[in-house]
Amino acid sequence: MRARRPSPQTVAVLLAFAKDPAAWRYGYELGQEVGLKAGSLYPILIRLSDRGLVESSWETGPPSGRPPRHLYRLTEEGIGQAAAVQREIAQPSVPRRVGEPRSAW
Repeated sequence: MRARRPSPQTVAVLLAFAKDPAAWRYGYELGQEVGLKAGSLYPILIRLSDRGLVESSWETGPPSGRPPRHLYRLTEEGIGQAAAVQREIAQPSVPRRVGEPRSAW
């Protein structure tokens, strides 16, 4: 798999999760927080899940008349990646030396 920087939308999702990494979040809630519609948000969540950065679970005991919803939260690896994104944002850009590989995050 080729390593490349995450999109600004993916970074926004990771940073939203990083606010409380152990908390389970609803997709709708995340979308509202980061300003993404379902057509952008859910493919990001699927990619993060495929990469082992996010885990998902079904809601248990939804209110009567509403189907259960998916819940999402960062995995341990996802917490590390979110922290790496936060560090990268906080640090000024440092030029790479010729031949030095780029960070995946």
